[in-house]
Amino acid sequence: MSLTGTPFLYLLIVLFAIALALPLGLWSRLRGPRTLRAAARTLMLLFAQGTAVALVFVLVNNANSLYDNWADLLGTGDHVRRAADLGADGTGGIALERLPKVRQTFTPATGPGMAGVRVTQLKGRVSGVDAEVYVWLPPQYDEPAYRHHAFPVVELLPGYPGSAKAWFGSMDATRQLAPLMRDGRITPFILVAPRTNLLAGVDTGCANIPGTVDADSWLSVDVPRMVLDTFRAEPAPRGWAVSGYSAGGHCATKLAIAHPDRYLAAVSMSGYNDPIGERASLAAQTPALRAANNPYLLLRGAAAPPRIALYLSGQPHDGYEAAVALAQSAKAPTTVHVVYVPKSAGGHTMALWRPQVVPSFQWLTQQMGGRRAAGGATPRAPSSGGSTHAALASGTASRAGAGRRR
Repeated sequence: MSLTGTPFLYLLIVLFAIALALPLGLWSRLRGPRTLRAAARTLMLLFAQGTAVALVFVLVNNANSLYDNWADLLGTGDHVRRAADLGADGTGGIALERLPKVRQTFTPATGPGMAGVRVTQLKGRVSGVDAEVYVWLPPQYDEPAYRHHAFPVVELLPGYPGSAKAWFGSMDATRQLAPLMRDGRITPFILVAPRTNLLAGVDTGCANIPGTVDADSWLSVDVPRMVLDTFRAEPAPRGWAVSGYSAGGHCATKLAIAHPDRYLAAVSMSGYNDPIGERASLAAQTPALRAANNPYLLLRGAAAPPRIALYLSGQPHDGYEAAVALAQSAKAPTTVHVVYVPKSAGGHTMALWRPQVVPSFQWLTQQMGGRRAAGGATPRAPSSGGSTHAALASGTASRAGAGRRR
């Protein structure tokens, strides 16, 4: 029975109802020795508490897309075949253009918010990762007028723990974006959500760690190559962006800064710079890994400023300071747009990030050469409190990296 399926949720509701009814109906009717009656009453209480905890967990899990299946929850899932040393560029010296085209079969995805989403199981030829990838095509994709049109792509990354389905389910991205794409107010993007939970019980930190995992190459090489081979997608970097929240926001920023030849833009909501912002991150295990996967240090140490655009949103002590630090370090042609989110907007949850989907995609529309959003001005998140970019990046905020586990 699926962890996130409706049957399991209904089963827990029925069990919880039974757990409440048992002590109400039998508490005073139990017969037998005192020890036996005490044991029976204890079991009824434990049953009631257990079903209550399980029901609350499933409701929270379904609302936030934390664990997609039992293997993720129990820590038994492993999606890595091999993890070779792929070098600085993450390709291991492989001539990607000489590899045969990736032929993938897609099937309709199931679950809340997954209407129109298709899924495939991809075997990464470079990264050695075997995992699912979800793809949603914009409304115009199958229209005759667009049959020769190549569409830009946005990779969508969840937090940790997090399901690849989260952007379509809990974040409600396609329902929010599809009408705006039809109306021409947002560029019709192909949305791609690859699995990021690749090893049991740890966050890969979107890092390449020889002998453990090549998560960077999975996200920035294998997945894009499959999309380009399968769909009418614009080539990198001009047609590619990456967006994420929490740990996924950290990854989005890091991938764009590390690979300006693969991504033109990145969106980070409540992200952090130092990988220690997610203590379960493999990239936080040693000082060398932390430095190699810290977007702030990568930007400062770049031989030349990368030609990328960053959209960074955060609250005080939850992404805002990290965003300001990047804005202060950026030099042309790197651009950084910082959105301040006040504490009154809520905490580190889907309720905070969901309303930012549309503003961030309006910004992506402008950055990636599409039609300008209504009004022609750079859109601002509803929770920005009216703060301007100049004020936010003025250097008055602390540079201390901020992050919080999702």
